[in-house]
Amino acid sequence: MTKVIFGNHSSVLVPRKDRDNINQFYVEVLGGKLMQADPDRDFIRLGDDFFIAFLYGEVEDAGEFHRSARAIWLELKSDDVAATRKKILDSGLIRQLEIPDPHLYFQAPGGQCLRLAGIDEDLSFYEGTGTGPDMVKINEALNNL
Repeated sequence: MTKVIFGNHSSVLVPRKDRDNINQFYVEVLGGKLMQADPDRDFIRLGDDFFIAFLYGEVEDAGEFHRSARAIWLELKSDDVAATRKKILDSGLIRQLEIPDPHLYFQAPGGQCLRLAGIDEDLSFYEGTGTGPDMVKINEALNNL
């Protein structure tokens, strides 16, 4: 069988008006590095090998779609979850999502939904094994976003 994996590159089309907040969040708050910028896009590296391209245009803010359970959710990992959580919340740039799970879930500038977890944390529940949060409560919360 052919092997398929997620790569270390991502891109997202976002409203041009969100550019300053996106750069402030991903570079200043999360510590990413702006690798390249031009009038229509920014390339940001997070960690050693994850790259995200923000493509700016006059597009509709699809925030309500991204807040729904239909959106793709990305996972951020930190070696100091408490400090990273505080920095993210203190930035005032995100919308915290109320998910009954021990992790911080939030919507970043540009609409991406993220979950913050520890680098060495046991995340086996999210791989379909192990014990974890109450899925009934999580589904109820997602339906109310």
